[in-house]
Amino acid sequence: MKFVEEVVVEEFLPTFRSMLAERLRDRGLTQLEVADQLGISQSAVSKYAHGEVERNESLLEDDRLQELTDSLADGLAAGEVSPVQALAEAEVFIRQLEQGDLLAQLHKEAFPSLAEHGGTLAIHDPESRVRQSEQVRSSVRRGLGMLENASGFARLIPAVGSNLVECLPDAGGIDDVVAVPGRILDVKGRAAVPGDPEFGVSEYVASVLLAARRHGSDARATLNVAYEPGVVTALEARGYTAVEFDAEAELDAAFDAVDVAGADVLYQTGGFGIEPIVYVLGADAPTVVSSVREIVDEV
Repeated sequence: MKFVEEVVVEEFLPTFRSMLAERLRDRGLTQLEVADQLGISQSAVSKYAHGEVERNESLLEDDRLQELTDSLADGLAAGEVSPVQALAEAEVFIRQLEQGDLLAQLHKEAFPSLAEHGGTLAIHDPESRVRQSEQVRSSVRRGLGMLENASGFARLIPAVGSNLVECLPDAGGIDDVVAVPGRILDVKGRAAVPGDPEFGVSEYVASVLLAARRHGSDARATLNVAYEPGVVTALEARGYTAVEFDAEAELDAAFDAVDVAGADVLYQTGGFGIEPIVYVLGADAPTVVSSVREIVDEV
């Protein structure tokens, strides 16, 4: 695990400080004066001057960083910019480079696991894709743990298997949906989860969730279980709204014909070569699992 702050300390700061020190020296400041302006030791300035500090070539060649260090050096040398103001401008620049820019790229190179998330790596943004992705993955893990410990759930697993899925808030496709790779199966009366949840590994169950959201549902998760009348009856007895749809129609066409927006449960009673299935919808994976666990002993 490597934090973006480590990339800032190890790659940006030595490069930035050395560039600024060079420019201040070019403007006639002594090593002591440069040290005072940068808040570092005179020996550190000497190391920068003699090329004894390793610098990042990508940052050195960045036109924006060159422009910033030139501007700060002019202002500091002329007394028009204070060290505090220079620090603030550098902080703003660093945050810009972290938002899917050069520092974000260096962070991905230093910590390759980030690459799977795609998009802009707004690490300091509480709503960033990375943070949301890990929250959703964690949510599905919690739900799966609840399923594995749910006595009797295995008998609700359909022949095609179950899957527990949850999507990102702005999901546009199955790559934005976390699910179990493969399927949850009944193995000797227990729910067997084949692997750690991942993005983009569910096709049909994820498609049902996404289609429901396109048709007005605000659900972010669903779990499919085997259909039988008792399942739907038990859920309705607990106040859930169940809506039947046509299994043989395309999902969007099927959902156009029913009130998906008001549904907590979607189900179809089968068709030619199609197993009947119930989809329980909810705000997140643990919520969906809790809904199913409520009825396990009744069906």
